[in-house]
Amino acid sequence: MKTACVIPAYNEEAALPAVVAGCRRAGLSVCVVDDGSTDATAARARAAGAEVLRHERNLGKGRAIESGAERAASEGCEAVVFLDADGQHDPAELPLFLAALRDGADLVVGCRSFDERMPFVRRMTNRFQSWLLSRIAGRPLGDTQCGYRLVRLALWPRIRPRSGGFAAESEALVRAARAGARLAFVPVRTVYLEGRRSRIRPLRDTGRFILLVLRLLKEGR
Repeated sequence: MKTACVIPAYNEEAALPAVVAGCRRAGLSVCVVDDGSTDATAARARAAGAEVLRHERNLGKGRAIESGAERAASEGCEAVVFLDADGQHDPAELPLFLAALRDGADLVVGCRSFDERMPFVRRMTNRFQSWLLSRIAGRPLGDTQCGYRLVRLALWPRIRPRSGGFAAESEALVRAARAGARLAFVPVRTVYLEGRRSRIRPLRDTGRFILLVLRLLKEGR
């Protein structure tokens, strides 16, 4: 099954080349969606062997993954792996996702260990959000916040998120569960890079998550 990696990226010139190289070592083509970067992200991605799509301004992660999925579909791919550009997702774990795809999964999600390496507040927040979204979806969902995931593109039109930012990934997962998709969760390492600031903005992204929950509840009535 033809599968590509899609890497949304915003000002990730330092970490991105190693991520692209890891995906290529796994034998996958790579599309980097440069979401309005102001640094050398696009040039570094091309130099590492990736195709680059560029948004002229920052549109958010939700739009970036949608652009990447559309490009992969137009090139005849049947599945796409999404992973982050900052090195928190290890390309060496790609075989786990590909194996689950071969076993029949429609959507494969990385499931982190939530151990002490994850900051306490974020660990508790992720656990609560995963519990809440599982209740909304009507089935256990594992790690709903992890952006390391593989999707069959035949499923994509049914789960395409409307949310912006990081809420898009949670929305797609709940939609997949409600659609009866075959879900798989594979264990992945929790990677935190020293000196790295999270791009999550607590006030903005909490607001988006609340709006998502309200919309999903309304749709589920």
